[in-house]
Amino acid sequence: MDRLTSWEHRTSTALLVIGTGFLLSWAIPVLVPGLPPAAHTAFSYLQVTAWCLFTADYLIRLAIAPRRLRFFIRNIPSLLVVVLPLLRPLWLLRALLLLQVVAERVQLPLRLRAVVYVSGTALFLAAVGSVAVLEVERDNLDGNIKTVGDALWWSITTMTTVGYGDRFPVTSEGRLVATALMIAGIALLGVVTAAIASWFVERFERAAAMERRTEAELSQLVAELAEARKALADLAGTQEALRTELAGLTARLSAQSES
Repeated sequence: MDRLTSWEHRTSTALLVIGTGFLLSWAIPVLVPGLPPAAHTAFSYLQVTAWCLFTADYLIRLAIAPRRLRFFIRNIPSLLVVVLPLLRPLWLLRALLLLQVVAERVQLPLRLRAVVYVSGTALFLAAVGSVAVLEVERDNLDGNIKTVGDALWWSITTMTTVGYGDRFPVTSEGRLVATALMIAGIALLGVVTAAIASWFVERFERAAAMERRTEAELSQLVAELAEARKALADLAGTQEALRTELAGLTARLSAQSES
């Protein structure tokens, strides 16, 4: 195990905790707007602290990586988390990148990983998208997304590409969030469709393989029965020859006895 792998293994849990704290420090003030100013200040410091820790983690991993260029190319999401400015329109993008970074560091079996990624990403996007659009739309006079319920309903209809149109963003930031959710929803729908199609293909291939195996076994059984029938026929012929020979021998013995 090299130094980079060892570092990522030791810090995976801490990174998950930091990412969760980062998202909660952003979401709670939006969901509970009546918090005192001290609480808002504390949450702001927590966000900055989490960003600094992610920056330090990225720089350390870059420093100890055996192949820095390869690490740089394969960890573009981690770099974007570090270099993106702390602007509210980019909260959803930053949250998605944090999800990507955490997902890269959490190791799961392949089949479980697919289930967790698809379902977890869908729930995560719905929740984060709701908070993001509520933050930028609630105080707008022309906005129609004013409550958490409105935001969650809008997020779900947007991700599923239903788009009833009863709730929609009117600000540029809200439309940026909507664009991200629409793209992500289409991508997730494609993943789900591909997974279902793959499951059906696998089932059909398994059934076809079983049929081929059954046909092969039946063919082998028929061949064995044919060989057994041939052996029985040969045995019957041998038995008949023995009877004939025995009859001839009996006749000769009888003739010798009479003489």
